[in-house]
Amino acid sequence: MIALLTGKPLCTGQECIMMCGGVGYGVRVAPHTLEMLTSKSEATLYIHTHVREDALQLFGFLTREEKYMFELLLSVSGVGPKTALAITNGSSADIIDAIQTNDVSFFTSFSRVGKKVAQKIIIELKSKLGGVEDLALGDETPHVSDIRAALESLGYSKMEVSKALRAIKPEEISIQQAIKQSVHILSGT
Repeated sequence: MIALLTGKPLCTGQECIMMCGGVGYGVRVAPHTLEMLTSKSEATLYIHTHVREDALQLFGFLTREEKYMFELLLSVSGVGPKTALAITNGSSADIIDAIQTNDVSFFTSFSRVGKKVAQKIIIELKSKLGGVEDLALGDETPHVSDIRAALESLGYSKMEVSKALRAIKPEEISIQQAIKQSVHILSGT
């Protein structure tokens, strides 16, 4: 099984060919990933190998979180790889928010997702979301981890803190400024 590819991306249409050691791997990627890859001379993609009786397809993602979200969506009956890839074109945070707030219209806005499939996605994935949040926390810098710990010690939940940290750019400002901006966002003032 191919899990990771690092090489030169050659992007055409919706498929990206990753040149790795003289071998070109055809990888399906979401439109936002394709945009990012066209400007890079070298890139790393996390790969999901999808095996069917008549085909072997590689799907590529810029982060482990995107790949995990794609695989979670695939675990829902009625959601195939093309639909899961279309949904993961948005941010993982938006998908998580839609699941946690029971936002059926978010999922029905994608082609091939009707109301029943959208409801099934929400019901089946609500209990599995902890893995995505844990995965995202593992990639944090010590700077961001300190900010998260400070906000959680003030009584904010992990979900609230994650939402606030996505709204600001904590890596670009001091810990004190990040905490102040996050509290401002979380208090709604």
